[in-house]
Amino acid sequence: MSHRIKSTHRENENIIMPDAKKPSWPSYQGTSHLIGTSPSGRVTVYVDPSLGKQAQQNAQDLLADADRVVNANDGLFGTTGGPVSVILFALGGATDGTGGADHNGCDYTTGNAIEVDVSYGNPGRVSALFEAELSECSMNGNLCGESTGEALSRWCAAVIANNALADFATAPLWVSDGMPDFVNKTENTDQSADSTGCGMAFLSWMISQGHGLEKIAPAMVNLGDSGTLADLYATLTGDSASNAWPKFQDAVKNLPGGIKNDDPFGGLSKPPQMTHLAPRTAELVGRIFATVVADIAAGRSPDEMMDNLRAAMLPAGRRHTPAVCQPKSKRLLPPKKP
Repeated sequence: MSHRIKSTHRENENIIMPDAKKPSWPSYQGTSHLIGTSPSGRVTVYVDPSLGKQAQQNAQDLLADADRVVNANDGLFGTTGGPVSVILFALGGATDGTGGADHNGCDYTTGNAIEVDVSYGNPGRVSALFEAELSECSMNGNLCGESTGEALSRWCAAVIANNALADFATAPLWVSDGMPDFVNKTENTDQSADSTGCGMAFLSWMISQGHGLEKIAPAMVNLGDSGTLADLYATLTGDSASNAWPKFQDAVKNLPGGIKNDDPFGGLSKPPQMTHLAPRTAELVGRIFATVVADIAAGRSPDEMMDNLRAAMLPAGRRHTPAVCQPKSKRLLPPKKP
């Protein structure tokens, strides 16, 4: 199955050539015309040629922005991602970005062929949709098709692409449905506005409390599919997981204007504190941080923690490679209208 993201509401011309080695896209069946590869070699961009100049401009703009996006994404997860390919077309028939984005898996092996809806005249939305799927590749087989992973990917898109998908907001729908508790449980879907909306509001609150997305992302990946937002709270604060939901509820009740968007606590006003490390150094730091977070959450002994820390510092060839996730739903879509 695919992994699609969607929204809330329902004369320069380059000569481009078809690529004989085009990727196997999740759903696109048309002609893939190659626009180019980013300077780093990590992002190759294609476009549906039948859409004309506006789509080609979207593709050229994404190609120019691609390395900024992948570097920022690396900074959030503390790792270095692999190469990906992206096709821009009218996903779901939309040309304003509301068709969302899609890919096949939460890693750089099964999920490295990404589909993105065009958004004529709005390159920021295209970059945001790309980042939403790219961030899921960096989850390395974890959070695949889970409500927690969907909230995290949408927050990554908001931070890296200046909240260009604000109309995809799900938190207000969670409120209108009575604010069910998805802090103490994780829903096994990325297509529920309620569980995604709860996650968006909760992460907004956590970020406003000083726990930046650069800390949240690796911690959530390490907690994995069975991890809850309450577990995330306990990991980052040292407080009991049982306090996460009541403290979050109190914070929501004290919001002067209530929840009107996906960032009710102003988390976007606190940019991530990402250091500019060499890729190998960033990857090592990310591994060490994730290992420490996991060991604390699991209550492991100091000796066990030291053994795991030593293992995390070994060269890649001497570490166990995590299993590739089984594709579930990875489609980013806006919430459906009532």
